[in-house]
Amino acid sequence: MLEMRPDCERCGRDLPADIHGAFICSLECTFCADCADKLDERCPNCGGDLLDRPLREGAALAKFPASAERRHPGAR
Repeated sequence: MLEMRPDCERCGRDLPADIHGAFICSLECTFCADCADKLDERCPNCGGDLLDRPLREGAALAKFPASAERRHPGAR
C-alpha cells in the first residue's frame, strides 16, 4: 500500500492524499507538479519516472490514513 507522503521532497508543499497534484516514482519519492515539471518528470533520488500519484479518498482514506511523516529537509 502506498504511504501517501504528505509533502513535496523538494519544496515542502503540502500534498494531501485526496487532492491531485502529487507525483511519485516506484520508490514513492514524492514531488509536487511544479517540481516534477522542473525535474523533467525524473526522480532525482533514483532516476525513475515520476508519475501521477493516485488519490485516496473518503472511506479508504479514513481506513488507511496517509503518512504524517514529512520528507522535505526543512520539515520539523
